[in-house]
Amino acid sequence: MLNALTLVTGVAALLLAAWCGWAAYRDQPTKDWHFIGMAVVSLLAVIQLVTGIVLLAQGGRPEQGTTIFVAYLIGAFACVPAAGFMSLAERTRWGSVTAAAGGVVLAVLEVRLFDIWGG
Repeated sequence: MLNALTLVTGVAALLLAAWCGWAAYRDQPTKDWHFIGMAVVSLLAVIQLVTGIVLLAQGGRPEQGTTIFVAYLIGAFACVPAAGFMSLAERTRWGSVTAAAGGVVLAVLEVRLFDIWGG
């Protein structure tokens, strides 16, 4: 897997989590700028999903198994958009907490993807 892409996606997810966490600390819901940040992080996750599938199609094999790798790729792709949709339903500070939690979960999934691939 591309280590630089995994690192950039993980760091962007942590920055998003800190930004949304700051909004929650200030008792604010998610705003349009937060959703733009979530879109950027989600785009990185889409790029990683496509890259992972291409590497598998070219014959690359993760050390811990293809099935678990694909499952984690799909989870990494889905976690921030899912948190974003849930934060839309909760237009209080808890929406910001939900978005921050999605960023933290994505960062953890990035570490796990790195391990699964054999990093």
